[in-house]
Amino acid sequence: MQAAPRQGVGAGVGGNVGGAVADLIALTKPRIMALLLFTGFSAMIVALGRLPSWHLTMYTLVGLGFSTGGAAALNMWYDRDIDQIMGRTKGRPIPAGRISPRVALAFGLLLEAAAVAILALAVNGLTAGLAFAGFIYYVGIYTMWLKRRTPQNIVIGGGAGAFPPLVGWAAVTGHVGLPAVLMFLIIFLWTPPHFWSLALYKNEDYVKAKVPMMPVVHGERPTKVQSLIYGVLLLGSSLLLFETHVVGRVYLGAAMALGIGFVLILIRLLRETAPDLDWAKRTFRYSLIYLLAIFGFMLGNVR
Repeated sequence: MQAAPRQGVGAGVGGNVGGAVADLIALTKPRIMALLLFTGFSAMIVALGRLPSWHLTMYTLVGLGFSTGGAAALNMWYDRDIDQIMGRTKGRPIPAGRISPRVALAFGLLLEAAAVAILALAVNGLTAGLAFAGFIYYVGIYTMWLKRRTPQNIVIGGGAGAFPPLVGWAAVTGHVGLPAVLMFLIIFLWTPPHFWSLALYKNEDYVKAKVPMMPVVHGERPTKVQSLIYGVLLLGSSLLLFETHVVGRVYLGAAMALGIGFVLILIRLLRETAPDLDWAKRTFRYSLIYLLAIFGFMLGNVR
């Protein structure tokens, strides 16, 4: 006899506690959170030129993690209708019926309230304000306003994922410096080619969900051309960080190599035509490696 499906938080009584906790964690998009925390932590080290104190690091990363996790939960709460349609997202806790929308909403708001309280009381007000601004940007500007209205959703909305370096920098300095702004810019310019490469090989999902992603509205080639433009701008912005004298020549060489590599991959992507999608997938994978690597070289070559 086949076992009955597990009932999650808010979906039934007597559910599996371990599974319910796993579903709540899934609402926070933990893999994306880990990447955001890494960029925020990198900014802390670059700003100080050394490791910050353990307690400041702990409070900052816990607060930032709660904030990004709360934003992700509210993103899933709001997008539950289209998540149910898309193959990539239909297994998420809400569309799969393991978490109720009401619980997801309350969980996201609770995480954000805790994030602001922790950062304001244990770090500083500017850090709390920046984390909250990132939350509003992702939930209000990107998720609720831009995502379903314009093919520029990722371009403008990319700023949401670029807030962690500002948060990390402010946590250890009490202000936002030019290097932090350039780190913000690196993530901002990285987002379109990263996400559009995913949208190219998941295009059918976005068509079914009626989400106006760039490939859906303007087609394959304009998306690839614009991705290449952002890749060139990304290369330039990553090199500018060296001119602020917070990172050394090892970073400069790595940024040049990684950036040129990204541009070359985007050129190869431009030459690929449907139904071939191999280079779209390679571009997406390389983009993840790129962001981890460039921030890794930042914290590994601090001046």
